[in-house]
Formats: sequence, structure tokens, C-alpha cells
Amino acid sequence: MPHLFHNRIRRKGLDSLELARYIVDLVEDKKAKNIVLLDLRPDAIIADFFVICNGNSDRQLQALAEHVRESVKERLQKLPFAIEGTGESGWVLLDYGDVIVHLFLEGKRLYYDLEGLWRGAHVLLSIQ
Repeated sequence: MPHLFHNRIRRKGLDSLELARYIVDLVEDKKAKNIVLLDLRPDAIIADFFVICNGNSDRQLQALAEHVRESVKERLQKLPFAIEGTGESGWVLLDYGDVIVHLFLEGKRLYYDLEGLWRGAHVLLSIQ
């Protein structure tokens, strides 16, 4: 991450879009698939953004969750308010308040269809 970005975070705090984009970069670096960044504003009260992606295995899901948690903690001094699920369950959720990260195995993602449930949300980014 560029030094300028890090200094900006220290000065003014991190906004939710910057956090969401940073998390997208983290999961992309760890080979997550089908990454989508949804903007839920202004209507949703649950969060401003969802980051949704797939892992290829339960081990990869767990590794993605740990990578996001550790990287955000180290770089931004921010921990998730909650972590739900495990790699073995096929769905791991990291709740950063304004940004919620959903890590899925493909079958669970199709079953829960968050993009369908939130089809009115603006897709800011989609990486296959």
C-alpha cells in the first residue's frame, strides 16, 4: 500500500468505501473468485457496502478470512465487530460495521443469493 494512503488514513480516519476497496484488494491478492463490491447506500441500514467473493475450498475460505482480519488489523488498526461461520460451513462473514465481508463456497453463494436479495444495490466492482 502506498505510503501516502497510509498517512491519509492516520490523518482523517478511514471511510467505509476505502475500507471496502482495501478488502477487495486483499481477497483478490489471495486468489478469491467472483468478487463483487455492492454499494447499499443510502437505503440499507445494515451496512454501506458488501464485499462478496468465492473461495475454492473450506481451507481457502478460512485463509481468506484470516488474511483479511490480520491485514486490516495490521495496516488499519481495525478489528471486525464479529466473525460468523467457518470455512467448513461454506460461509464466513466478517462484520466491520459499515462494510460486511461475505466469503462463500460457490454452492452456498448460489443458495443464499445475496446479489439477488440486494439486486437494487449498485455494483461498484465485479472481478471474475
